[in-house]
Amino acid sequence: MAEKLEPVKVLYCGVCSLPAEYCEFGPDFARCKPWLVENAPDLYPDLLKEANEKAADNVSDKLQSVGISSGGADGAPSSAQTAGTSKKEEVKRLPGGKVKKKDRQEVIIEKVVRNKRKCITIVKGLELFGIKLSDASKKLGKKFATGASVVKGPTEKEQIDVQGDIIYDIVEFITDTWPDVPERSIFFIEDGKKVQAG
Repeated sequence: MAEKLEPVKVLYCGVCSLPAEYCEFGPDFARCKPWLVENAPDLYPDLLKEANEKAADNVSDKLQSVGISSGGADGAPSSAQTAGTSKKEEVKRLPGGKVKKKDRQEVIIEKVVRNKRKCITIVKGLELFGIKLSDASKKLGKKFATGASVVKGPTEKEQIDVQGDIIYDIVEFITDTWPDVPERSIFFIEDGKKVQAG
């Protein structure tokens, strides 16, 4: 007589309810990771290593924030530590460790020709000087008797599109209307190159 087979016991994830072996193919593997580390460490040994490294990093960060590692004799953090913490606060880091650069305060004016005759003058960077773009577009539209609107550019930053070729008249208008914008920080884009106005 044949040997009686036992049913296979399947461990189901407590987060996504998939079998634990298939969690990595599920909708949100990141949420499943803590549950898998606790309940099925043999299925994903890499997760266990990763969790141990994170725990070690957290402990070392806590020790550094308390100042135990190399403080002064009286328990106060050394000057090198205080300088290091203030530097960490100044620098913004993006995912992947890239440092976020502060936007340079400059106004960029560009002329775009469409349909061989019609021009649009694009003004970028006025918001960096504390100028409200909706108010600026109204003033530009009134001054040059044309349409002006605030739109999102290709870099997802807002810019002002003004109908017509007003590229050389606009510099004087900007410096007269908003004295906070110096003429040395206004640039034109000509043939793909940035040229300073004036």
